[in-house]
Parts: sequence; structure tokens; C-alpha cells
Amino acid sequence: MTTHTDQTEIAALVGRYFRALDAREFTPGWADGFLTPDARMETPLGTSGGAAAVRATEEALARYDRTQHLASGIVADVSGATARASWNALMVHVHHDATLFQVGGVFEADLTRTGDGWRFAGMLVRAVWTQGRPPAGVGEPASRRPGDRRASASGRTYG
Repeated sequence: MTTHTDQTEIAALVGRYFRALDAREFTPGWADGFLTPDARMETPLGTSGGAAAVRATEEALARYDRTQHLASGIVADVSGATARASWNALMVHVHHDATLFQVGGVFEADLTRTGDGWRFAGMLVRAVWTQGRPPAGVGEPASRRPGDRRASASGRTYG
């Protein structure tokens, strides 16, 4: 059962995470307040886990001059010390030549309640639409037929 407190804490974690991505103050340990040590991340740029996921995030954002990530419609389902959450996202990326690459997408996450609060244990980022020039190595979002299902980093299936 999801309580109002759990929903509020998870929504705050999403908001803080997006702000941290945009602030780009990647001091050592910056991700400890967001991710479990073994967190798995699946994005259009690839899949990674643990420290490699943190490095991959930092490297992906370095491709741009600046970014802005906005979340809406955060829904969380809590079961004890774990939760599943999803939200819509608008991600605006400004290339170094000032052109834009925009993504409308969906984030799906597995979370774990730790002694320090909720942390992402796995995250799947799915692009629904894009506009503008993507970075090298990133294609258009794959079209999905109704009923297609995709496994999350934890092995759970979303669809």
C-alpha cells in the first residue's frame, strides 16, 4: 500500500534527481543520494549498473551544453521496502552549437527504501518521441505495438 508520505518522498527523489542531472555538479558520491550501489540503468544509450551507471550518466550529459529535465504524473506503488514508480518526462538537451534535441519519454523505476530514504535500484528510460538532432549513436525511438512488453533492469516487465 502506498502512503501519502511514500508518494511524496518518491516524487521528491525524482525531482531532486532531475535537478542534479541539470546542475551537473558531479562531485564524488553525488549519486549516493539517488541510487543504490548496484543500481541498473537502461537508457537509449545503453545499459549499465553500479558505478558504471553513474559514469554513463555523467558522460551522456557531457555531450550537451546544458539540459532541462521535467517530470510529471509520478505514480508509485509501494510494497514494504520496495516500490515501482513511473512518470512522464520532457527532456530538453542543448547541443554545444545551441541547437536542441528534445525527448518526450517515460521513466520506470524500481526503488528500495534504505535507512536514508528511497533510492533507485533500477531505472528504464524509454523515449516516446524525439525532435531535433540526437547525439551520435542514438537512433529514433523504437515503435512499440500495443501489448509489447519490455523487461526492466531488475527483470520485471513493463508494458
